[in-house]
Order: sequence, then C-alpha cells, then structure tokens
Amino acid sequence: MTSSATVPPLARPPRLRPGDRVAVVAPSGPAPEERLEEGLAVLRGWGLDPVVMPHVRERHPRLPYLAATDEARARELTEAWCDPSVSAVICARGGYGAQRMTDLVDWSAIRAAGPKVFVGYSDITALHEMFARRVGLVTLHGPMVGALTFLKDERTQESLRATLFEPESVRTLGLETARTMVPGRARGVTLGGCVSLLAAELGTEHARPSARGGLLLIEDVGEEDYRLDRVLTQLLRSGWLEGVAGVALGSWAQCGPYDDVRAVLLDRLGGLGAPVVEELGFGHGPTALTMPLGVPAVLDAETGTLTLDEPALL
Repeated sequence: MTSSATVPPLARPPRLRPGDRVAVVAPSGPAPEERLEEGLAVLRGWGLDPVVMPHVRERHPRLPYLAATDEARARELTEAWCDPSVSAVICARGGYGAQRMTDLVDWSAIRAAGPKVFVGYSDITALHEMFARRVGLVTLHGPMVGALTFLKDERTQESLRATLFEPESVRTLGLETARTMVPGRARGVTLGGCVSLLAAELGTEHARPSARGGLLLIEDVGEEDYRLDRVLTQLLRSGWLEGVAGVALGSWAQCGPYDDVRAVLLDRLGGLGAPVVEELGFGHGPTALTMPLGVPAVLDAETGTLTLDEPALL
C-alpha cells in the first residue's frame, strides 16, 4: 500500500443534531425558487432549522448567472459562518461564480468563529479548497439544497443525512457501480472535487501546491472528452499530480459517451503509479454520495471502496 502524509488531515467540525440552525448560501449562481423550497422541506424533515440568506433568491444586476454581486455573496458567507446560532452552512446550488468571491471572504473571521459543517459540490470546489487551505477544516463534498439529485434521489439524501447526524455509520463509501481502473490500495487524506475547478485554481495565491500523498476525488459535468484531456494534461504538466496516492473517479455527466471519457481518464491517469477507482458514486450523477474532504482514508481499487479512518464529523 502506498502512503504519504504530504496532504495533512484537517480539523473535523461537530456533527449536527435535531433543532440545529443551518444557513443556506449561494456563493455561485441563484437557486430556482421551487427547487429551493423543496430542498428546505427536506432539511426541515430532518429536524433542522434552515435560514435562507437574502441574496440566495437574487441575481447580479448585469450578470444573471451570478447570485448577486461578488461582494454580497462573500459577505453573506462570512456572516452566515460567524453567526453563533448557525451550526452548518449549506450551499443552495453551484453554477459559476465561487472563484470570483473567494478572495473577498473574511477568512480570518471564519477561522475565529470556529469549525462548522460546510456542504456543497461542483463550482463550490473552489471554496472547499479555501476552507482546507485557509481554515484547515474538513468539508463535505455533498448535495446542495436546490440540486435535482438531492430532491429526487433518496440514496443521495440519506448519504448526506447520515453523514451529518450519524457520521460513524458512513465510514465505507462507494456505490455498487465502482470498479477498478488501475489496481492497488492506497492510504492518504481525501481532497478534490470538480476537476476543472482544481485546474483553474493553479497559480492563484492560496492554491494547493500539490496533491502529493492525497487521495484525489474528481468528477465533472458538461466537459467533452478533449476538454477533460486538456484539464488533466494541465494538472500533469504543472506537476500537481506527482506523487498522488490514489484517485477516485465520480460522475462525468454530459461529458459524452462514457467509453470516450474513460479512454481519456485511463490515458491521463493510468501512468501515475497509483490505484484508480472509477464510478465511485459522487458528483453530478443520478446518485451523489457525500464525500468528506480532509479525512484520512484508504482507497481500495479491488473492492471499489473508500474507507475513512475516522468519522467525517465529531
């Protein structure tokens, strides 16, 4: 088994309990009202008390793909996190825009406010990386309140619910679809998210310098095979993937026929000297398991599982 401690484990926030107040934010795009209300009903059904930040339902005055201005979105994330009555911050949706506001967030205030649960995926990858780098906090790559998968798929809902309330019950992760792309078994600390966002972070001030020693979880949506090739090639050429302990692949929705996508993934990742598992079951697929980022784990390509050394939350 390969191993390395280059990617360090991060601090775990406390689990949620019925009655906890959770803030819903929109760091990227605006959330459709009907989806938002349906998602809030799910959270209330779990005994949580969701509060929607004001700009979640708004749009940028000139750029309609953004939920309000960069300054407003950054301020709301900071305010939600620093509210002592809030136990978790959950994103309303992805889209585009998180990268535009990450440097406007008051990370010093967020660190001072202490650890809380943060949930999101897709474009929210940029914030997962910032929480890891600026706060040193475990976050959850999981479904968002206004995401169709969260609203329609019971297994997606249960994965998030169990992680939030009973994290010790979801130590071994992976769908039945998971299978070996490159054999092997590796230990490391989980990191990752949407692979195009990880590539887009390269060269920025607070970007992670390398995935060395980590278990890299990646997925994407709407990227054709040649564009995925370009993203992975950039990560390879930059040296960012050198020494990665293992790779777990999620969904590749709307990226073209899977055989074509798989050929790119195998071509670009097969020579890393690390085990690779495909179709583990996270991301933009019909079922999106919640994947903790920043937790020590073992990736087993033969069994198609990711097993956490410890529960994601305290």
